[in-house]
Amino acid sequence: MRARLVLLGSKGGPAIRPGGPWPTSSLLEIGGRTVVVDCGLGVTRGLTDAGVNLKALELVFITHLHSDHVLELGPLIHTAWTAGLATAVSVFGPPGTADYWHGFLQAMKFDIDIRIIDEGRPDLRQLVDIVEFGEGDVLVEGGLRVSALRVDHPPVTDCFALRFDHAGASVVFSADTAYFPPLADFAAGADILVHEAMLAEGVDRLVARTGNGARLKEHLLASHSFAGEAGMIATAAGVGRLVLHHLIPADDPLIGEADWVAATRKSWAGALTIASDGLVVEVADDSSA
Repeated sequence: MRARLVLLGSKGGPAIRPGGPWPTSSLLEIGGRTVVVDCGLGVTRGLTDAGVNLKALELVFITHLHSDHVLELGPLIHTAWTAGLATAVSVFGPPGTADYWHGFLQAMKFDIDIRIIDEGRPDLRQLVDIVEFGEGDVLVEGGLRVSALRVDHPPVTDCFALRFDHAGASVVFSADTAYFPPLADFAAGADILVHEAMLAEGVDRLVARTGNGARLKEHLLASHSFAGEAGMIATAAGVGRLVLHHLIPADDPLIGEADWVAATRKSWAGALTIASDGLVVEVADDSSA
């Protein structure tokens, strides 16, 4: 059985622009499980484009509650339900995830109730289990182990890197974080480190285009990692491949893949992938077959 990672949405931040990429979400198929990591806008279409039957939705992990990571969580599950989902879905997220889900259910109460009556669907409210987590083991089940590390993403305090291990295959997601050396120990020896990345030369143009001026720039510099810093983490961790994801900026016409590679090569000499929407990355053999 092959494990694979699909980068469904590759940009950092919630804004979308004509012709640009979608916010952050990923698909990880490992140990026969279908895992969604983060649910930015576009995750539902990204999953179907990746060939996933939404009825197979079973495990969802949210790294933190910024909108570009959680905005489409409710719509994803609801759409899967309308596509025939009738089995349990477990959603793992930081404190506050249950509030989001309950708010979504309240907003969609009319539609949910009427579809149960009119179309004979199971009660969506009974299908979803919300598990709020902190640091440490999040899930240990059927040979799959998921663990979490709190990272540095001010002003958000509950933001967690996630590590997935199964039968010798391992994938780590940094979540959104400033340069955070303890992440290297957490990711040690992983086959793939999926790490957020920012390019300094694009920050001022992004701020000018988006607005909010100095405040937005201050947030970006305090809360995110430059590509070279992601390379430093990958080098210290000794990972098999570094995948730059949650790119800031991801839709600057003056920045291309070569710029990301050049910035990262200053600190990382190993296998390197620059995210784009729908890109598939093969993971090491999964010996569970």
